[in-house]
Amino acid sequence: MIEFLRYNRGMNIYEKAAAHLQAHDPVLAPIIERTGPTTMRPHRNYYQELVDSIISQQLSVKAAATIERRFSELFGLDGTAMPSPEQILTKGVDELRTAGLSRGKAMYVRDLAQRVLDGRLRFDNIDNLSNDDIIAELTAVKGIGQWTAHMFLMFCMGRLDVLPVGDLGIRNGVRKFYGLDHLPTPDGIIAIAEKYHWHPYESVAAWYIWHGLDNKPAL
Repeated sequence: MIEFLRYNRGMNIYEKAAAHLQAHDPVLAPIIERTGPTTMRPHRNYYQELVDSIISQQLSVKAAATIERRFSELFGLDGTAMPSPEQILTKGVDELRTAGLSRGKAMYVRDLAQRVLDGRLRFDNIDNLSNDDIIAELTAVKGIGQWTAHMFLMFCMGRLDVLPVGDLGIRNGVRKFYGLDHLPTPDGIIAIAEKYHWHPYESVAAWYIWHGLDNKPAL
């Protein structure tokens, strides 16, 4: 353990997470060795991430990219820039649908924009909130569920201690790699995480399970 801690001091946080998981979980260790360093790269484009998440729900990467480009161009932007909340609220549901959004998604992005404008959802203090508080704030937005909130915490905010127990890929991976004869329940996944000491790097453990299945989450 002393050698592990000494080695750990010269590593970045994702390397530390991988070393921790390799030291405690013999199931994940060969997956980590085979996969190499995680490519998780958090960023602070919180508002854009949420709009993108709503637009891309249940779509292929290619289809989502096409609609996002049309959505941007609908506001006279270059196809890559995200319209501001104020701009989004200048368009009604039917006009937003001309970009390829479903009626539901058009309503959801307007709800998100309204919540940002009236202060019910704030990004200036979100880094100071707990995971549970962030999930509660995000899932209050129409069209954002727990899975989207978990992905936001992991891949946008870079929270390392998120266990996406409802994700089908994680459930399939735990069943396959840990020799279960059934899809685990959320409590079952929590039990695996506790047994193999994933904390405080549950997000990184999940990332390696996805990659072990070659089934990365569609964000």
